[in-house]
Amino acid sequence: MDYILRGISFIFHPLLMPLLGVVFYFSKSPRFIPNEIIWAKILSISILTIALPILLYYLLKTLRRVKSIYLKTTKERIVPLALNCVVILIVIKRIVTPAQIIELYYFFVGILISNMACLLFALLKFKVSIHMIAVSGVFMFFIALSIHFSININGTLALMALILGAVATSRLHVNAHTFKELIIGTLIGALPQLILLSYWL
Repeated sequence: MDYILRGISFIFHPLLMPLLGVVFYFSKSPRFIPNEIIWAKILSISILTIALPILLYYLLKTLRRVKSIYLKTTKERIVPLALNCVVILIVIKRIVTPAQIIELYYFFVGILISNMACLLFALLKFKVSIHMIAVSGVFMFFIALSIHFSININGTLALMALILGAVATSRLHVNAHTFKELIIGTLIGALPQLILLSYWL
């Protein structure tokens, strides 16, 4: 059980959540989007939100700005979160503009707001759960898509609820966060997505 709970934190890592939201969107969207564009978007987002942050992490580790991938202290989180905000801003400006895919545009705007809020908490020396921010944000985006496209994805939403609970349990199990940090992380992830619904739903 210990290995399973620890593994959950890696399987549902925050870096993978934006890509999950994008892939889910393209799989459920009733709009006609050429496959070439879909794959180009997925590849671009994979490079920017997964590969680039990993490379930046190793650069920061080389420069001794971070000690480990777990970013255990709020001080370690500041630079990676600031860089991630820049990465998400690039995605918004270059990859998912509102004129092209408005749903994904506001999805990433929500992610940017969540990242900025998490950065603010880090500057205030409060460690919020980035895992919960990522999973709850995607969960809320899935709910919005089900309403927007009038599709029945109750099974997916139930699975996401289970994943949200599993991630919270995992973070508590490894003593990475307190219950308060998990709750605040969940709110920081979900609320921006919920607030932005009025702009595209």
